[in-house]
Amino acid sequence: MNKIVLVLMSVALLSSNVFAEGAAGGASAFGGLMPLIIIFVFFYFFLIRPQQKQRKEHQKMLEALKKDDKIITAGGIHATVVSVNGDVAEVKIADNVRIKIVKSTITTVVAPETAVTPEVIK
Repeated sequence: MNKIVLVLMSVALLSSNVFAEGAAGGASAFGGLMPLIIIFVFFYFFLIRPQQKQRKEHQKMLEALKKDDKIITAGGIHATVVSVNGDVAEVKIADNVRIKIVKSTITTVVAPETAVTPEVIK
């Protein structure tokens, strides 16, 4: 959060200096665009790039999905993969209960050592 405040303050100070120079007659076209360029670079490195990286990692995880993987869906369902056919995965959520889900709704593949076995509520 401190980095964001620092960057925004520096953009504000830079833009005020650029406009002050413009009043004195020494501004260039590039100097007027400098705050916009800095804001774009800021958004790219702190918002766009991390989101693209996360999307690639999620896609790689879905491509590596195989039978007997333990997963968690976006709806919070813990399941075990039975089969994968293209964009659809058939998963087992309980004994003799299998459902088909779209692979993009899978948020996490749970590591075998951290697998949670759900308790049956009576």
